Amino acid sequence: MTRLATIGTAAAIFAAAGVALVAGRAMQPQPSPDLLALAAHAADAGAPIYFRDPEGKPFYSLTPKKTADGRDYRAVRASEDISFDEPDEAADVTTADAKGDHKADRKIKYYRNPMGLPDTSPVPKKDSMGMAYIPVYEGEDSDDGSIKLSPGKIQRSGVKSEPAALRRIRTLVRAPGTIQLDERRVSVVAMRAESFVQKVADVTTGSRVTKGQPLMEIYSSAVSAAAAEYLATITSKTIAGIEPYGRGSRQRLVNLDVPEPVIAEMEKSHALPITVQWSSPRDGIVLQRNAIEGMRAQPGDVLFRIADVSLVWATIDVAERDLGNVAVGQPVTVRARSYPGRDFKGLISVIYPQVNKETRTARVRIELANADLALLPDMYVDAEIDTGTPAPVLSVAESALLDTGSRQAVLVDKGQGRFEPREVKPGRRGDGYVEIRDGLAEGDAVVTSANFLIDAESNLKAALKGFAEAGTTQDGNSAMGAKP
Repeated sequence: MTRLATIGTAAAIFAAAGVALVAGRAMQPQPSPDLLALAAHAADAGAPIYFRDPEGKPFYSLTPKKTADGRDYRAVRASEDISFDEPDEAADVTTADAKGDHKADRKIKYYRNPMGLPDTSPVPKKDSMGMAYIPVYEGEDSDDGSIKLSPGKIQRSGVKSEPAALRRIRTLVRAPGTIQLDERRVSVVAMRAESFVQKVADVTTGSRVTKGQPLMEIYSSAVSAAAAEYLATITSKTIAGIEPYGRGSRQRLVNLDVPEPVIAEMEKSHALPITVQWSSPRDGIVLQRNAIEGMRAQPGDVLFRIADVSLVWATIDVAERDLGNVAVGQPVTVRARSYPGRDFKGLISVIYPQVNKETRTARVRIELANADLALLPDMYVDAEIDTGTPAPVLSVAESALLDTGSRQAVLVDKGQGRFEPREVKPGRRGDGYVEIRDGLAEGDAVVTSANFLIDAESNLKAALKGFAEAGTTQDGNSAMGAKP
């Protein structure tokens, strides 16, 4: 049975005696020592000292209580109660020796205030409330910067340690963007000479076309003249077999952008076509159709605009702070908002050499395969760039790092309740871990929980140590005049 339980039982008896005094309006004698012993024996015999949640949750009550679902709180008796409180230290060293205290073998350096105040004394004393100062032994206040905590304090603080290990730090850079056409896969159909559109095929904006598919028929006087000259050259009995003569005439047709199948048909049939059939230069989607039957087309007028969308670009905006981790060739996962749950894989192909001064972002281009044409131009997407380290690096949990801005440190668990602060050099962060480039070795146990509490305790003890060292320089007579 703990001392707290005994005092609580005695207090209950005193309270009962006080109630009887008020009710009976008569003076009652104070409980005798036998009555107190009887109460203590009753508590030892099994009287509950408090009640706790039946599932072990951190809920307690001094009186019987039920949970929300109607279950009774479990009674905890004195014999079942576990106390992690540190035993009271005797102020007198002689008394400690008489009790066989193991700390008596060590020398007391100084006495510290029991309330944690920055007040120390070289001799035993008590504070204004009558509480004895706590002795600090050699070894408990080491000069290596470490701090030692009792098992009870470690248990109450929830201190947890985890060894530093080799891990692959997976850092994701997330950025929004849009789908754009591949500039290398866009073609236009335009005339190089004045022409007239005689007929347009059943092709509209958005239609899929294949390479060589007829788009329209045009008539051009320049094309007809060049075709007549070429036919005259290849059918002449005098120069038909001389290649240099026919080469110049044929090149003129090529310069007018006459499709190769039309030229081949002329060479085979030796017939001059009135209109020339214009075909698609590539597979793709018709993005623009300006050709109208009977219209007059000037040189350079765009009649059709066709794009191959089997390969598209995702242009994303990466924040300036993440540019140092982004490189060409890194894998990227792109998710379109139109297709939740579907991933598109690609690689970074270009990082544009310019930062937007208003948004502080840089454009990054990602090439994506689009075989089923699911990704459309100007579609919104979200990208995740894996900038993690390719090889495992020494890392600890991110919660273990104590960062003051100019200094980063961790608390190394040396065992037996001793913790040593150690300065480290962190690196990349990701997945809840941080890379440690210097200051730790693989397998070093590092505190990952309640490290701020230990750090505060360390600062307090450092302050107390400073006061103790300052106190030793004072006059010894004034020190011995302290209240015992």
